[in-house]
Amino acid sequence: MRTRRAFITLIGGGAAAAWPLAARAQQSQKMRRVGVLMTTSADDPEGQSRIAAFHQGLQQWGWTVGGNVTVDIRFGVDNSVIRKHAGELAALAPDVILANSSAAVGPLLQVTRTVPIVFAVVADPVGAGFVESLARPGGNATGFSIYDYEIGGKWLELLKEIAPSVRRAAVIRDPAVAAGLGQFAAIQAIAPSLGLEVTPVNLGHVPDIERTIAAFARSPNVGLVVIGSASTVAHRDLIAGLAAQHRLPAVYPVRIFVTAGGLMNYGPDLLDQFRRAAGYVDRILKGEKPSDLPVQAPTKYELVINLKTAKALGLTVPDSLLARADEVIE
Repeated sequence: MRTRRAFITLIGGGAAAAWPLAARAQQSQKMRRVGVLMTTSADDPEGQSRIAAFHQGLQQWGWTVGGNVTVDIRFGVDNSVIRKHAGELAALAPDVILANSSAAVGPLLQVTRTVPIVFAVVADPVGAGFVESLARPGGNATGFSIYDYEIGGKWLELLKEIAPSVRRAAVIRDPAVAAGLGQFAAIQAIAPSLGLEVTPVNLGHVPDIERTIAAFARSPNVGLVVIGSASTVAHRDLIAGLAAQHRLPAVYPVRIFVTAGGLMNYGPDLLDQFRRAAGYVDRILKGEKPSDLPVQAPTKYELVINLKTAKALGLTVPDSLLARADEVIE
């Protein structure tokens, strides 16, 4: 009997000693919560692709959605809906929030200065007041910028290269996004050296967009440059369709405009930004502060040309331009 009791005591004592280790292991694997605020509609394929890239990035860092991390996603295109969802996500008190574009970051910072925010696809986070500096963000937000203002001049150069006869260009921008003003200034600065006149066109409601582009297209030798924003992305099918309808050569900021039928784009790989954003989310979940994580610039740019659209517009794409293209859609 003594032997049996000793064995039971040994097992019981061993289990008691092992329990704190098991408890600690379970605690270290507690479910973490991540919020995501998307400035696209829930059924937008581009928005879904960005989320998929983010999930892919999380998996690379050892996070399994539904396993050791919960991801709460909110979608919205209208500003009032985005503000509402920003408040909802902040109220959930997640460990970190991923913000898609400036249109999401602003509302989030209005409702929380404590919940860490990682942003992607933001043109000018310093100018917008989201961070104190790129090297030392200083607050509760950091992330990935989409491009600097000088890229606007590159868009205009590409328009002139693919359509040499263009003399005037309408620059479509969202007036609510500060970066749109800075990029137009860069475009305006280079225009005289290219023999071009540029006119800003503020993005408004659909009928306004249709009327403005139709009126502009009545002049000869005209083209379009589209500045990136949540609003222009949301209206990409409309804008690319109007450019085709009125036979306007156009340069766009990101690839999704070209897959929607647009002529050409030059800009960063947006899905890459969301994969990289997962790395910052991982670091914050492991204890780092957004104020100490520098804002990072894009590392991958892409030039995409739609030859089918070029042919429909009667344009011959120069061999020099085709040679630089990362992708050609035929």
